Amino acid sequence: MTDVGRSSIVSNADFLEEKIRGWRRDIHSNPELSFHEYETSDYIAKVLEPIQGISIQRNIAGTGIVATLGTGESPIVALRADMDALPIIEKNSHSFVSRTEGVMHACGHDAHTSILLGAAQILSEYFMKERPTGTIRFLFQPAEESADESGMTGAPYMIQAGVLNGVQAAVALHMNPESPVGEIWVNDGYSMANVDNFRGVILGKGGHAAYPHLTVDPIWMLASVLQALHGIVSRRISPLKSAVVSIGQIHSGTTSNVIPTEVIVEGTLRSYDPQVREALIEEVERAFSVARVLGGDYRFELVRGEPALYNDPQVNQVITDAISTLYPNSKITRVPFGLGGEDFGHMTQKISGAMFFLGCQLPDGIVRGLHTPEFDIDERILPMGAAILAETARRLLTAVL
Repeated sequence: MTDVGRSSIVSNADFLEEKIRGWRRDIHSNPELSFHEYETSDYIAKVLEPIQGISIQRNIAGTGIVATLGTGESPIVALRADMDALPIIEKNSHSFVSRTEGVMHACGHDAHTSILLGAAQILSEYFMKERPTGTIRFLFQPAEESADESGMTGAPYMIQAGVLNGVQAAVALHMNPESPVGEIWVNDGYSMANVDNFRGVILGKGGHAAYPHLTVDPIWMLASVLQALHGIVSRRISPLKSAVVSIGQIHSGTTSNVIPTEVIVEGTLRSYDPQVREALIEEVERAFSVARVLGGDYRFELVRGEPALYNDPQVNQVITDAISTLYPNSKITRVPFGLGGEDFGHMTQKISGAMFFLGCQLPDGIVRGLHTPEFDIDERILPMGAAILAETARRLLTAVL
């Protein structure tokens, strides 16, 4: 594609801005929770159906959609967007606030989905004009935010359904309310965290609070267990490695004059390095084993969540080249994205891939963090995101990875 052709991607994205904004607002006002994105899936399919050259597969991993552009031949490039919302009560006052009580798009998945729809439209026009070799798969994924009763989110179900079969590279983007429009975060290697949740039960022997010597008090044992837990990162893991052990819940007892039989402690583990992940799990269980030294016992349960998101440096290079070509005045910041989880990490475990963060901060100085009732975006980022995805996919069709 010539430089004039590349600039046409930006022109096409700008031409689509009003449509992309409308898609985003429609999806935002009708949010649905993980594994229940029925209306969202219907809406996406209706937008995709008129796009020339697109074939649509529905009910993938439940409510997921795979739209294919091209002949199905290699190379195959996948572009992924998540489409579920969160159980949060929205506190914004714009004209398209959530109409679903207690549910809100507070992580930008409405933007991710509308951006991918825009990229599909742009790439359709490119395929009709240039007829390149290769295939683009647009993956509209359910359930990024929450796992089901089996402990699985949408990405592993999509993978099981075969959406990555034959795929050369996969790319996704994410809203970033910490930086303004025009700033894009890119990072090679591990960029978001392994996520594991644990439940430890300290077991003792309950009894009358007036006779503690006749009990094995689990609340007394809790103090030593908590000290051991909070010492893991500072004393058992290298300070050169990213790691977090956080306690989110402690439950015990029913009344003031009864020493309970057990204390339940729940929390989360975050890390980048796979070896650190395993070390954290081992050390947390060891911390609960302190109860045995004190005359009690324990039970330990672990639910493994998303693997760390690994961004392939070669795919990142294609992304940054696309950004520099389309938006030469953009600021590219190379920094890890934090210790939040992202189930796109399941996909980048299987094939080469990368996610980049798009600055979407509104220019009014108000902090609107992810997963908050006030979350919102500067909608100028929508056509920009669509253009970057489209140009990245175009380049990946000819890249040697």
